[in-house]
Amino acid sequence: MLCFWFRGFPVWLKYVPGIEFRTDNGPFKIENEYGPVEWEIGAPGKAYTKWAAQMAVKLGTGVPWIMCKQEDAPDPMIDTCNGFYCENFKPNKDYKPKIWTEAWTGWYTEFGGAVPHRPAEDMAFAVARMHLNMQKRYISKATVIHGGCLSFEPGLPREPKWGHLRDLHKAIKLCEPALVSVDPTVTSLGSNQEAHVFKSKSVCAAFLANYDTKYSVKVTFGNGQYELPPWSVSILPDCKTVVYNTARLGSQSSQMKMVPASSSFSWQSYNEETASADDDDTTTMNGLWEQINVTRDATDYLCLPFLNISCLFSVKIGADEGFLKTGQNPLLTIFSAGHALHVFINGQLAGTVYGGLSNPKLTFSQNIKLTEGINKISLLSVAVGLPNVGLHFETWNTGVLGPITLKGLNEGTRDLSGQKWSYKIGLKGESLSLHTASGSASVEWVEGSLLAQKQALTCCGDCNYAGTFDDKKCRTNCGESSQRWYHVPRSWLKPSGNLLAVFEEWGGDPTGISFVKRTTASVCADIFEGQPALKNWQAVASGKVISPQPKAHLWCPPGQKISQIKFASFGMPQGTCGSFREGSCHAHKSYDAFERNCVGKQSCSVTVAPEVFGGDPCPDSAKKLSVEAVCS
Repeated sequence: MLCFWFRGFPVWLKYVPGIEFRTDNGPFKIENEYGPVEWEIGAPGKAYTKWAAQMAVKLGTGVPWIMCKQEDAPDPMIDTCNGFYCENFKPNKDYKPKIWTEAWTGWYTEFGGAVPHRPAEDMAFAVARMHLNMQKRYISKATVIHGGCLSFEPGLPREPKWGHLRDLHKAIKLCEPALVSVDPTVTSLGSNQEAHVFKSKSVCAAFLANYDTKYSVKVTFGNGQYELPPWSVSILPDCKTVVYNTARLGSQSSQMKMVPASSSFSWQSYNEETASADDDDTTTMNGLWEQINVTRDATDYLCLPFLNISCLFSVKIGADEGFLKTGQNPLLTIFSAGHALHVFINGQLAGTVYGGLSNPKLTFSQNIKLTEGINKISLLSVAVGLPNVGLHFETWNTGVLGPITLKGLNEGTRDLSGQKWSYKIGLKGESLSLHTASGSASVEWVEGSLLAQKQALTCCGDCNYAGTFDDKKCRTNCGESSQRWYHVPRSWLKPSGNLLAVFEEWGGDPTGISFVKRTTASVCADIFEGQPALKNWQAVASGKVISPQPKAHLWCPPGQKISQIKFASFGMPQGTCGSFREGSCHAHKSYDAFERNCVGKQSCSVTVAPEVFGGDPCPDSAKKLSVEAVCS
């Protein structure tokens, strides 16, 4: 199955005569997730969709073609779902399969913002809900059920999400004979609870769902009673035995740490001066120009250097200027289409403003200190990437487009937008290639550094898996840099003489920079009493064996062993891995079994049952085990 893709447009496409992105337009066509755009532009969008489908079919690839988020995908195209939740999605024809092409495991990191994180429990809940709404006609021709593109981050498996979704697919696979045989029968089990039962003469599978975001519920189904945690689905491949619940994590989670991999660096700094209108590589133009049109994406930086107030504006800052006597400095206001702007007055930084992901436009408005005689204003405009999605985003602008006004002179308010501006593309450090060994030798470096300004803190808050997920929920990294760790391939490094060049707009303290290795600091398990398990479920269902009690499995990576039990509590512990704490109910021998069975080993397992921890600390209450073990 293939999908059109529109990421990564080269900047020259924006300036092809007559170009229009994402519509029925001759010069250029490529696409993905086009449905929302088609709704906006109407007939040209529908024609564009038809053309794309015909073009794909004519290629004769011999494989099915899909159109993501395209409700009117023409035959034989298969329309599919992308999103956080796709349980209510239906293809536009009954003979087409129901496919979830992108199950969004998180969201984009916003420049300067916190990092959204989608809990594994909610991810599994969304996938299970899609299957409990499945109908036979959508999957009758499928040999393997595709629960969606459960994308995981490149590199190391991200636990517990990877393991939890792996077990989910194992549970769904057990239900496959029933899912492909019949449509479900839906029965209410309570105000926010349902049973979706797939039952034929020979097979039966059931999904028990609790949509309540706060409360666990005990429901009666068939001849049994079942405890359903908030916002969860239990899977019963034989309509009797629970083998999986989306809110119960069976996979361990980890706390990572960074270990220094080298001695401290020897740092020197180079401070680039603001550009001058007298520089050889500046261009003077009337008015304000769109940034990408000037730079053609050769650089993120465009300098509008040293605007000479007394010459260009015919405004002489003399002794008779009123603000010099009153001390009420003139107000400089600059409107920019984004994405960041540094303002310098007479070579000194006056202020910095940033746009955001949802609204890249920004405004600088500040009283500036001008002196008698000639004053110079220099603007450094920064473009943080190019747009790649949205309606007619080829028409979106970037940079300082004005108006620019100076208020508080004797003559009143002066509009500076139409004056002559000198433009310089890029920074001196870029043209000198200061990031290379040869380029770094072309300037004079000095010992020491400039300290960075403090960034404003943002609040993340606690994360509860229950409830509908969006990009504002379960955020981490608040008050920190958007990205802290940068992977350096070992092949780039030499035994000695490595050069590391760091560019910082605000200045910074490089003594906090170091080479480190990523390793596991500790591993955790969070297991509920009576938690369902996939292992030996058929033997349990037949009554041949007694239902096994759940186990907490811990393992350290190769080369490491469990050296200490940092935390253990059977009862009602609170918190998450790395910040567990005892709750109102705690078994005082919670540590004993782990210290006896795990310390000194790479892996171990401990049964989660009251007798293992010295007895039931709070009878008639739901209990769980939380444990954290140190890997060394």
